[in-house]
Amino acid sequence: MAVNPTGQGLKHFLAAAPDEPVVMLNLLRFREGGRDSYERYLAHFEDCASEVGAEIIYYGDGDTALVAEDGQAWDAVLLVRYPTRRAFSEMVRNPRYQEGTHFRDDALVEAVLQPTTTRPLPSPET
Repeated sequence: MAVNPTGQGLKHFLAAAPDEPVVMLNLLRFREGGRDSYERYLAHFEDCASEVGAEIIYYGDGDTALVAEDGQAWDAVLLVRYPTRRAFSEMVRNPRYQEGTHFRDDALVEAVLQPTTTRPLPSPET
């Protein structure tokens, strides 16, 4: 199961629009007892993220899925806003950030890391 981004994935991500803002959707499935390790990772992450202007905008527990196949429910969701895709790339390459990623690796059995871009809501029809 995937947990970390690949070099090829990061290259494609950065090439798409390096100077555009991005919100990363993180869907998280913890190993048994992994939540504590993930929260240690988050403390480390917040410090490194703030250096590139990123901020956590939501962290919450998954609940019973209303629409999902068996095995599609997630333990937690994290949303992080980055000022640019380049800022995300700079953070993950930073050796100080990498020193704490073992907490994330120890915590997760599976993850989805999905970049999202803001879209305007449609206007109500009159």
